[in-house]
Amino acid sequence: MTNAVATIPALGGEQSLNRYMTEIKKFPILSKEEEYMLAKRYEEHGDREAAQQLVTSHLRLVAKIAMGYRGYGLPVSELISEGNIGLMQGVKKFESDRGFRLSTYAMWWIRASIQEYILRSWSLVKMGTTAAQKKLFFNLRKMKARLNAFEDGDLRPEDLEKIATDLGVTEEEVTSMNRRMSMGGDTSLNVSMKGDEEGSTQWQDWLVDDTPLQDQTVAEEQEADVRREMLMEAMGELNEREQHILTERKLTEDPQTLEELSKVYDVSRERIRQIEVRAFEKVQKAMLRIAEDKRLLPAA
Repeated sequence: MTNAVATIPALGGEQSLNRYMTEIKKFPILSKEEEYMLAKRYEEHGDREAAQQLVTSHLRLVAKIAMGYRGYGLPVSELISEGNIGLMQGVKKFESDRGFRLSTYAMWWIRASIQEYILRSWSLVKMGTTAAQKKLFFNLRKMKARLNAFEDGDLRPEDLEKIATDLGVTEEEVTSMNRRMSMGGDTSLNVSMKGDEEGSTQWQDWLVDDTPLQDQTVAEEQEADVRREMLMEAMGELNEREQHILTERKLTEDPQTLEELSKVYDVSRERIRQIEVRAFEKVQKAMLRIAEDKRLLPAA
């Protein structure tokens, strides 16, 4: 591991993105032991060189995450810049003795920083920034893709109901958000990164990464483990009926219908739906509290 202080490559705009992506690949990925020693040096001695090495070794992770948000019509270079700010905050707050890799912890900060930037850029404050609306904003495209809801205009009634139920918002909120995001438009993946120059690199060329990032793989595996542990802990705050209904409706490969569960408990389908929604909200709040307790989320 080099002792030289490496600086973050300049990212001046979309035209310099190609060069930036090439530059950050030169920074080595740290082993678990190297990462731990650097983190301890920064925690105990404020070693800025150690912090710099921790940051530069995770710049590829930031770029990878930022690419996942390119559909919001904002320059990828700006998303990466915001993600880098989140990464620096993550490094500053990281506590190596907690047992997590930096990539797992920093991922929360990177995403939070990028998402807040997107929300500010979309002026979502004009229509409210509740947790449910933020969740709707950042999950609507994914859910539409899962439902093959690619038609122009408003969503089909069955798709609208599905999305609203799964995300815990009203159908009116889904319709409003869908219209707003459709007006914003997506960035075409066939647009050249260097103007209209024939044969130049296009945005879609960045979608395939033939060399999986080691820190990305480790981070995703550890994040999945953390989420499972948090979910199990949060589920413990539900009573037996709430646990059963939420499990059968949300956490199985073959979910039961409201009708089927209404017969089990001899209540109406609407009552089952109400219990499901309440239980889901309880689990969400519990997981947020648990994440904050574990210092896995940025402070509000």
